Order: sequence, then structure tokens, then C-alpha cells
Amino acid sequence: MIVRYIIFFLLIILLPVIYEEWHFGKKAKWWWRFEWWGVTFVMLVLTVWLAIEPNFAPDNLSLLYTYLLLIGLLGIPKVAFCTCSLIGLLLKPYTHHRNYGNLVGSALVGIIWFIGIWGITKGTSEMTVRYETITFKDLPAAFDGYKIVQFSDTHVGTYDGHHQQYLQRAIDSINAQHPDLIAFTGDLQNMRPSEIYPHVGILSTLRSRDGVYAVLGNHDYAVYTSDDEATKKQHCLETQALERKMGWTLLLNEHRTIRWGKDSIIIAGMQNSGTSKRAPKLGDIKKTMAGVKTNTFAILMQHDPSTWEDSIMPKTHAQLTLSGHTHGGQFEIFGWSPVAFQYKEWGGLYQKDGKYINVSTGLGGFVPFRFGIPGEIVVITLKRK
Repeated sequence: MIVRYIIFFLLIILLPVIYEEWHFGKKAKWWWRFEWWGVTFVMLVLTVWLAIEPNFAPDNLSLLYTYLLLIGLLGIPKVAFCTCSLIGLLLKPYTHHRNYGNLVGSALVGIIWFIGIWGITKGTSEMTVRYETITFKDLPAAFDGYKIVQFSDTHVGTYDGHHQQYLQRAIDSINAQHPDLIAFTGDLQNMRPSEIYPHVGILSTLRSRDGVYAVLGNHDYAVYTSDDEATKKQHCLETQALERKMGWTLLLNEHRTIRWGKDSIIIAGMQNSGTSKRAPKLGDIKKTMAGVKTNTFAILMQHDPSTWEDSIMPKTHAQLTLSGHTHGGQFEIFGWSPVAFQYKEWGGLYQKDGKYINVSTGLGGFVPFRFGIPGEIVVITLKRK
């Protein structure tokens, strides 16, 4: 994980200390400079250590989390302060020779600290239930009012210890909706199926009239380890077996028919595809929808929302697509998230040409941090126009 962004992390670590030495070095006391370079040295060692880690992340995730915490509470605030200070320095001839950038930078440091501390404490425990009602002309009459609860991206490996209570609360909230169908749109685990075992009991308690349907997310294929291909494949099969053991219907480029009286709808599940470089691209839309008539109402589950406009809309008539994957960037301020640079549909309900996609921002995350975008479950009610 670190090696993918190593230039970014090195710049965050080195640029502030270079500016501090250049601008404040002559007046700085020895202990001040010792702090600059001591922290910088420790951060550089950790960066190199994590960068040479063969897996996407170390088995001991606490090391990764500690490193990211230091980046968030020391590295980024220092970059913010030094940037403001430099701008203030350049503007001194126009501000009565006072560097107001230091004041702005100090305020910005406080804001960043607030965001960071909130995000790793209160933010990870928040959860919301989002309600959506979608109307279709071609929804079969028997399914008018049909209730689907979607949840996504649990990343249960992060729910260790007392954090398991958040997963239990989410499952209880899902069951409390009395859904007709539960849809899980991928990323059950972080890296390996061993993370799932402590949570099998909780996840097995999901209940709905027509069952729990699931697709795999990119993390569920166990591709983020340095294991050989045979081991990765075995781990993926183990994850699939665990989902079936919990009573879930796992859809791997296939579909099922749900019948209410004389009416029916299709629930289809496509394997992971999308634009992520490392993620597996096993989705086969033709196989997924093979034999489904164009006059049939179809709901399609796909983990990565980038496939909606790329392949789902052009190649199928699926009226509703359910996706996850983005986590909403796990950060949102004033309705904006940086993940919007990567995904057009990154959180919420979207409509185009009479078709819809709902992108869940997920329950958990590989990194336990959320600010402004709590974990969510989504209650979707289908209505006939």
C-alpha cells in the first residue's frame, strides 16, 4: 500500500523539515531541531520498512495504522503550516512586513488535528440508514413496495476486539428493516479469509424473506498478499465457502429468479471488474445476464460502480444496479469527497436514461477512519409507476 504512494509520503515527510531548517533554523534551539530531524528520521525508517513489505499491508495492521496516524497528525499538519508560512513570507512586503501565514497555518493545523482525531474515534463508530424510493414503469405489480436492504464493504478484519460491536449494530439494523431481500455488494474481508471466522456467527443472523445475495469485491479475491497464485485462489475459494456457510447466495457471473405469485424479477451478480489496476477483472456481463429476457425486470449487483457506464448500461437492460467499493472516500466536507476525482458515481443514487445505480459508501474500511461520511446501510423500496 505504501509503495504505491511512496513519493507522496516522502514529500510529506521531507518538505516541511527542509522549510523549517531554512526559515527557522538560525533561531531554533537545539531541542527544536532535534524534534524536526528525529521525527523525520523515524518517519523515513517506517516508510522504507512499509514500502518493502511484500503484501499490500503488513499482517500486523497496527503498525500501518500507527504510521498513517503519524502522517495525519504530524506530516500533513506540518505541510499545511509550512505552505501557509511560505505564502505569508512571500506576501510580507504587502502585509506591513508581518507573516500572517503563520497564523493561518496554525489555525489550519488545529482544523486538521480535529478532523484526524474525530475521524479515528467518533467517525468510525457512526452509522446511518439511508432510505431511497425508486419508481419504475415496468416493475411487476406483485413487487410494488418490494424492500431491498443493501450493505457493502464491511472489511471485517478491521472489526477486531471491541469494534465488533459496530458490526453487530449494523446487522441488527438491517434485520430491523424486515427486508424482502438483502444485497451485499462485496469486500467482506481486508486481505485473507481468516479475518472472517470471528464474525461468522454475527453475519449468519441476517434474515430476509427472499434471502441474502452477495457478490465478491476486489479484496475478497485475496490478491493483496504476496502469496503464490495457487494460495490466492485457495483463499478466494475459502471466502466463497464461508459466505455460503453463512446462508448467503453468492452470485458469480450468474443470476436467480425471484417469484411472487405469477410475477418475477431477476437478481444478478457480476464478478469484480473496473478500473483499479491491481483488482481482478473477472466480470462477464454476457454470462451474468445469459437467458434473461429484455422485458424482465432485473437488478444487477457489481462491486465497482465504474462498470455501470462502461459495460452494464450499454450491454444490458438492468433497471437497477447496486454497487459499493468507493467508501465515499471515507472523507466528505460540504458534500465533496476527493474520490469524486476517480469515480463519477461515488456515493448515493444516480439516474441516467431511465436506469439507476445506487452506490453504497459502505460500512467499514481497510483503514479505520471516516469523517463526514458515516458507515451506512441503504433501504431501497421499489415502487410501480
